[in-house]
Amino acid sequence: MNETSAHPGEPHYVTRSGWLRAAVLGANDGIVSVSSLIVGVAAADPTPRAVLIAGVAGLAAGAMSMAAGEYVSVSSQADTERADIRREEIALVELPEEEFAELVAIYESRGLRRETAEIVARELTENDALGTHVRDELGLSEIHAANPLQAALASAATFSAAASIPLVGALLSPPSAIIPVVLIVTVLSLAALGALGAAAGAAPVLPAIRRVVVWGVFAMGVTACIGWSFGVSV
Repeated sequence: MNETSAHPGEPHYVTRSGWLRAAVLGANDGIVSVSSLIVGVAAADPTPRAVLIAGVAGLAAGAMSMAAGEYVSVSSQADTERADIRREEIALVELPEEEFAELVAIYESRGLRRETAEIVARELTENDALGTHVRDELGLSEIHAANPLQAALASAATFSAAASIPLVGALLSPPSAIIPVVLIVTVLSLAALGALGAAAGAAPVLPAIRRVVVWGVFAMGVTACIGWSFGVSV
């Protein structure tokens, strides 16, 4: 298990959560989806040309799809956050006493005495009322604010990089060995992804590897079962 500290001068890894989530999602999807596509195509036509076309098409389409999906979904989250902030801004003008009482109640629920909660709420309100309510009532901060462009770029970049691994493995393999090589490369790539994701977030490595590999192999297994159901041996 990784040991980390939050001493002054040392990083807080939660600041990476926004782009790291998108990056891991993109990489995992790139490995699994393109590997599954290559294996399915290779089962029917293992020629390098067919594998190359399928792999490149899957990589390009998947990267664009991941980028667009991340941008749209995170933009929706950002719209919701902005709408909530606007409502707080209006409430502070129209209902200042009620908003102050909400803030006091929040601090009391966190363990402060009533008198202390009122002092804290008053001083923070005088300094930055909106920022205080956004942070303590809505739970939003600059660290966790939705960033659509960052998520889209991280997802597309990692999808492309990860998807290229099984594609290169397939192209370097003889036609008769494409499927086993791609499967082995996929499992190793998923394990590496789990380790890298854990290292980037200073999280325990083994649980991350196990989680990524198990779910990735499960996804490929489902794909294989669908192929078998349609008479394609994967």
